[in-house]
Amino acid sequence: MRHIPMILRQVRRSYRQAGLFVLCVALSLATLTAFSGFARSVSRALLEDARTLHAADIIIRSHDPISAPLVQAVDRLADQGRIVQANIHEFYSVVRAPDEKASVLSRLKVVEAGYPFYGQVTLKSGRPFKQVLSPGACIVEQTLLDRIGLKVGDRLKIGYTNLTVDDVVTAEPDRPLDLFAFGPRVFIHSSDLDALGLMTTGSRIHRVVLLKVMDPLQVDAIAAGLKQASPFDGESVDTYLTSGSVVKRFLDNFLFFLKLVGLFILIVSGLGIQSTLTALFNEKQRTIAVMKTVGASGRFINTHFMLMVLVLGTAGTGVGILAGAAVQGGLAWMLGPLLPEGLGLTIAWTGVVEAVMLGFTVVALFSFLPLYRLREMRPVAIFNRLPSVGIARWPYFLSGLLVLLFFLALVLWHMRDILFGFYFVGAVVTLILAAALLAQLALWTMKRLPVRQLALRQAIRGLFRRGNATRAIMITLTVSLTVIFGNHLIEKNLNATFVQSFPADSPNAFFLDIQPDQTEAFSAAIGRPVQFYPIVRARITAVNGEAIDRSREGQKRRDNLSRVFNLTYRETLLDDETLIDGDTLFRSDWTEPQVSVMDTIVEMREMKIGDRIGFKIQGVPLTARISSIRTRDSRSLSPFFYFVFPEAIMKQAPHTLFAALTVSPGQMGPLQTSIVSRFPNISVIDMSQTIGILARLMARLSRIVRVFSLFSIAAGLLILVSAVFATRAERVVESVYYKILGAGRRFVFTVFALENILIGLLSSGLALALAQAGAYWVCTVRFDIGYRPFFPISLTMVGLTVLLTVTVGMAASRSIMAKKPVAYLREQQNE
Repeated sequence: MRHIPMILRQVRRSYRQAGLFVLCVALSLATLTAFSGFARSVSRALLEDARTLHAADIIIRSHDPISAPLVQAVDRLADQGRIVQANIHEFYSVVRAPDEKASVLSRLKVVEAGYPFYGQVTLKSGRPFKQVLSPGACIVEQTLLDRIGLKVGDRLKIGYTNLTVDDVVTAEPDRPLDLFAFGPRVFIHSSDLDALGLMTTGSRIHRVVLLKVMDPLQVDAIAAGLKQASPFDGESVDTYLTSGSVVKRFLDNFLFFLKLVGLFILIVSGLGIQSTLTALFNEKQRTIAVMKTVGASGRFINTHFMLMVLVLGTAGTGVGILAGAAVQGGLAWMLGPLLPEGLGLTIAWTGVVEAVMLGFTVVALFSFLPLYRLREMRPVAIFNRLPSVGIARWPYFLSGLLVLLFFLALVLWHMRDILFGFYFVGAVVTLILAAALLAQLALWTMKRLPVRQLALRQAIRGLFRRGNATRAIMITLTVSLTVIFGNHLIEKNLNATFVQSFPADSPNAFFLDIQPDQTEAFSAAIGRPVQFYPIVRARITAVNGEAIDRSREGQKRRDNLSRVFNLTYRETLLDDETLIDGDTLFRSDWTEPQVSVMDTIVEMREMKIGDRIGFKIQGVPLTARISSIRTRDSRSLSPFFYFVFPEAIMKQAPHTLFAALTVSPGQMGPLQTSIVSRFPNISVIDMSQTIGILARLMARLSRIVRVFSLFSIAAGLLILVSAVFATRAERVVESVYYKILGAGRRFVFTVFALENILIGLLSSGLALALAQAGAYWVCTVRFDIGYRPFFPISLTMVGLTVLLTVTVGMAASRSIMAKKPVAYLREQQNE
């Protein structure tokens, strides 16, 4: 207990450095605990509201008609009174005004009586949904009425029939993510399904059967029995607890990325913890020298300062947890439009416990080196201001190894992906090493420059001031800015390639669900030759006789083999395709069914020419041998298919067609209305509008990532402020000597400003070089798009960084520059 009063007294005397240490600890925890807590909170909230979000106890889904055995099993349960069912059909279609002058692509939802079993569909009028939706009527979103100029009570053309708009929907319990769904919602009564005339062969219809179980305790048993009754892989039977959702998948993927940002901020902030603690101990050198002189043992001193670190670390952990809660609230606010309405978020106490453990571990790891250096402090050297003796190299290697192992374990714990974890840790370590090497090279060069201008020469000398931590500041800022600059450059290149520079000759209008007997009439309506692309929907069942593990494939974060694929048939390559394996699209010396695959499929699972892939097409099995592997220019917006068959193999399979045309923006609306009025089953997608929606979504997500990436810059700025405070005595001496020798306050200001300008310029310049290299590799190699360096924007980012660095550095140096020589000399005399 005798240490506590002394610790509190020393913390008060060095409150600036102690405060910076606490902030670095808090910064290292705030984002990661916020992201982890938010993920847990969302998962728990989605679990608690799962029945409402899915509107049922059991959910059956299929893109094909529900199999007869499963239908019979459901009907038997309904006849026994154990369940109540409601069939739903969801699909896209273009709806039109009665005068055929306006149309809009909409999301139709045809529901049976009983929907929803849980939750409510909220209507603008406040009336009950189940009473309003009736045969011959529909309920729509307000945006649909606004876009085609209708109001409640007007008639609306949908497919081959007319329905009356009876009300406006404002919320539905099982609604998917708004930003991922194109077009306003339209509810239709199931008795009008046949009158729509849109249930043609090959149409993209999502079939859902919702079941309400009378006895809640039987939900799992009934679901298990229905799974056994389902003979096809294309059908899924889930309970409200096991069923995935668009919201959950989106948040899982996005929070996965944000956790990477949080882990990155943690490691950068750890450097800040180490640097600020070193600066704090440097401030205490005279105290340590006095303690050793009057007989304090090394054990006493180590215990004393370890307790000081524990006290400050505990305070930092507490501040970090509180900041994490605030950040979690901010994240919920920023992601508000992407979350289900009424989703309640609460504090995840398991996340708080994890944060406390994480906080003490981080403090212990990054405090090891500064605490070890205490034993090397010699009173004689401190009192005579002699250079300190360097410590052995093994503590550095041990500290680095422990931090690396901790970081790797943390990544594997949060990512649950060993291979990806190693890649991520390797990338971060490589970035830090590259920043350290470049920073050392830049400082070595600066030290040897023959500078004649006095203020600049003194500023360069200031970079190498004892205890200035210039290298640590530059490394931290360089690493942080590299991520922020790189993210912004990649976003700008994607936006320039796919949004701003939408190729004039690229297709921007896609016409879906064209029936084979409509091709001639469709071409005549368009008024020019049209290329039609056949579409056959199928699932992959096996590769080289090995069955596809759908649950394992579905857990992959990238595209996988478990989903439904669109197959096609043709005999030639498209203009944007080339063969990367194989001499021709199909082999003339093979008699068995063949298929050409895109290189993307080979990335999902290793395959080669001669391998065999099993497909199930409308319930019919087919095994085909890989005859060639293709690639394509990813900058092209032309249609493409992963699997291409010979025409003789696939032409007789049930299929639809689609066409891709280039249409001027002014003609898009009239053409859509004209085509749909003649062919109500055809859906028209305006690709330029779709890209605009995705661009806005990506802009929102990028802003969120940039906001949290700024936390890593804060770590570098805290080190900068800490270095100013740690070298206060040396800076005061410099300032006083300048003034004694006749320099004015302006000269002192110029020297300190140039020192901060050099730090900001070198850090941001190195970061920009690394970001340009990384963004170039991502764009040209991973995305296969052209790269633009965006020099004006890049220079603006560098300028803002320099301005921020100078502002923070000069604000911390303000009291130093104001020191008067007379006051300083008197203080020295008194000592």
